[in-house]
Order: sequence, then C-alpha cells, then structure tokens
Amino acid sequence: MSGQDIERGQRANKNRTGSSSSNNNGAHVPSPTYLIEDTETQWTSWLVPMFVVANVAVFIVVMYINDCPKHDQAFKGKCVARFLGRFSFEPLRKNPLLGPSSHTLEKLGGLEWTKVVQKHQGWRLITCIWLHAGIIHLLVNMLCLVFIGIRLEQQFGFVRIGVIYLLSGFGGSVLSCLFIRNSISVGASGALFGLLGAMLSELLTNWSLYTNKMMLFCRLQP
Repeated sequence: MSGQDIERGQRANKNRTGSSSSNNNGAHVPSPTYLIEDTETQWTSWLVPMFVVANVAVFIVVMYINDCPKHDQAFKGKCVARFLGRFSFEPLRKNPLLGPSSHTLEKLGGLEWTKVVQKHQGWRLITCIWLHAGIIHLLVNMLCLVFIGIRLEQQFGFVRIGVIYLLSGFGGSVLSCLFIRNSISVGASGALFGLLGAMLSELLTNWSLYTNKMMLFCRLQP
C-alpha cells in the first residue's frame, strides 16, 4: 500500500514539474514544453473613461453657453450646423476646429498669460485642461487618451495614472503660459504627453522582459 502511494506521489511531481524523456545513454532530456504564466495584476479601468466623459460634458456645456446664433450678429447665418441651435459651431473663419469662440473659452477658464501673471488667476492653469477649442480637438485628444490611458490604468492602477495625468496637465499649462503669450491655450495635450512619456518609460524599463517574451513566443511556433 505504501509503495503505491510513493509511486503516485512521484507521478504527481512529474506532472507538476513537466515531462522528460531519456536518450539511449540514459540521460534525461527535458521535453520542449514551456509553461507561460501571466502574473501581472490587471486593474479595472474606470478613471480614464471618467476623464473622457468629463471632457465631453464640459465641451457640451461650453457650446451651450457659447450660443453662436445669439451672441454674434455680425456672422448671422454663418454659424456651422445651425440646426443644432445654440449648440452650433462658430464660423470657420473664427474657429476652423468646429467649436466655440475664443471669448467664450477665455470667460470659462482658458489659459491666458496676462490673466494668470498680471491678474493672478492661477486657477486657469487647471481649468484650461478640461476645455477644448473644437470638436476636432476634442475627438483627437479623447482617442489618444483612450488608446494610451486605458492600458496604463489596467497595468498600474488609477492612482498613479490620475496623478500623472493631473501633474502633466498642470506642467503643460505652466509651459504654455511661459511660451504662448499672445493667444489662449486650452486642451489636455500636456496630460496626454505625460501619459505617453509614462508608457515609453515603462517600455524602456522592461525592454528585456518584452524581448524575452517575444523570443519565447517565437520558439513555441511550429
């Protein structure tokens, strides 16, 4: 009875450690079977989708306040997509990105050097991140945010990605305020570049890990 238990234990150990074969000389040769385990923790992405929803909601509010057919009588009949009513876009001469007027963006928190430096409206460094110059600007930024941010949040969690997004956006606003003094600056481009930098940093740090996985994958191919 005890001999059968020992034999069963040996068979179980062989099944856990992998099968092996022997050649004519009696030497054991490991079989070409590899076990690949993905031990990385996958977080559920919810913060990046919330950022997307927040940016879209802010843009809708901005367009509602803009009200192109009402505030600009000089371009009467020239608003783009007038069937949208007060959500219609400014004439292409004023805003080719299909969005609100620069006056509306400035009133709602667009970044302008004179207001930040001379009038001490530092809150504009944060509010400008959530504003966009037009629907084209919004779509490009949100697509980049989805493709880059969701993967990073799944890998590193919402806390790190949220901190990187906000700090990068603030840093981008500071740089815009220093170098762009004659126009209004809006958008989440600084935050997106921060996420892109984080992705490239992770890729370079784990480059050997990715190359090893690729080499192992190639060996497994018939």
